[in-house]
Amino acid sequence: MNTPQAVARPRSGLYRRMMARFYDRMMADYETWIEARKHTLFSGVSGRVIEVGPGTGNNFRHLPATIEWLGIEPNPYMHESLRQKAHAAGIKPRLHAGVAGALPEADASADYVISTLVFCSVPDLPQALTEIHRVLKPGGRLIFLEHVAAARGTGLRLIQNLIRPAWQVIGDGCCINRDIGTAIRAAGFSTVHLEEFRVPRPPAPPWVSPHIMGHATR
Repeated sequence: MNTPQAVARPRSGLYRRMMARFYDRMMADYETWIEARKHTLFSGVSGRVIEVGPGTGNNFRHLPATIEWLGIEPNPYMHESLRQKAHAAGIKPRLHAGVAGALPEADASADYVISTLVFCSVPDLPQALTEIHRVLKPGGRLIFLEHVAAARGTGLRLIQNLIRPAWQVIGDGCCINRDIGTAIRAAGFSTVHLEEFRVPRPPAPPWVSPHIMGHATR
């Protein structure tokens, strides 16, 4: 069996176009359900902000217009939606079609890094976390909201292990049995605070649970 860190091969242009076109429709019910948690999670975000994998920009409505925002979004077909939503929120966006494992910013240059539903699909999670730690200022924070592997030995974890290969193909490389919380704790942050919770069905299928949210301080 492949390890939980394995990821699907890079996506074709057609696949990326389809994801960009239908992403908001697929995520609408989830975004409605998670809205209050996101509002709490992003309270206090300010200064220079890097968001990895911002998708089509569903987090802008939770962020203040005063931030300096850089988005690292590898799917270029999502960039137009990102620009539109940023401008609607009063935020002037900078966009880079890169990946979380190679951030185009200087050491200790960001006040916050944001990741929501991204760490499941990055090709090399430890490398991405190393880069995030590098670009954060001392005292800067990683803000995260992610779905994670269920506890070992549970029926849900067995289901996640079994369907992971197919789900990676359907879900743009999403690895549903990745232990993201453990990876964040091992990434060298001075403090890590996280809360685990369940998302009901709907809006999420049962194997895309549990979730964690919280912050890690450099």
